[in-house]
Amino acid sequence: MTQDLQGKTAVVTGGSKGIGYAIADALAAAGCNVMISARHEDEVQHAARTLSDRHPGTVVGMVCDVRKHEEVRQMIAAAVARFGGLDVLVNNAGVGKFGPMGELTPDDWHQVIETNLDGVFYCCHEAIPHLRKRDDSWIINIASLASFIGLHEVAAYTASKAGVAGLTRALAVEWGPRGVNVNAIAPGVFRTALNTRILDESGRGQEFLMRTPLKRFGRVEELAPACVFLASEGSSFVNGEVLTVDGGFLASGVNQ
Repeated sequence: MTQDLQGKTAVVTGGSKGIGYAIADALAAAGCNVMISARHEDEVQHAARTLSDRHPGTVVGMVCDVRKHEEVRQMIAAAVARFGGLDVLVNNAGVGKFGPMGELTPDDWHQVIETNLDGVFYCCHEAIPHLRKRDDSWIINIASLASFIGLHEVAAYTASKAGVAGLTRALAVEWGPRGVNVNAIAPGVFRTALNTRILDESGRGQEFLMRTPLKRFGRVEELAPACVFLASEGSSFVNGEVLTVDGGFLASGVNQ
């Protein structure tokens, strides 16, 4: 079995920064053609140019708000037209709203659910006709520790990521017989530009460190190899799995 993705095509949502960018970089390094998407034109095109400099001719960018079904349809169609097909879909785009449930507005709730869960549905819905044309194809959803446990004052995010894990298992059962493996990755706490302040300056960050046996936060480049594995022939008999990459957080009990 190999993790060589030469000639395959992947779509990575939320690919302009953080975890999505690292995943796109790793897929391209493994030989994959990659379309990254994000909501902001300047960010997605800058990321695509930077990745193309590293992996010439293999990475393109497109603006897409995964909350909008028609934009998702256009993105998937553009990837297929550009590269001649689709082998891998990585549903990474996501948002979070932090604060007490009583202060969460209906608009806050819908923004999180529409991005983190509806967006995964839209992408899967549009990708599946193309994925089924391949001999082997893969969907990789980005779940969360919150897919398994409750996290303080992130109710909408927790509900959405529990839904992602459930949708992953349901689609694995439905689409596995049709040649599409559906799995998810549940990252632990990875340092990104969006969460650095929270991790370094809050009690939440210290609690995460205390409960992580490796006693550090993850680096986004440590998550990407799991995605390459799940997009390769090496994972040909892995289906319906939510793979945690968390430094041992979910295994943790008493740490002192």
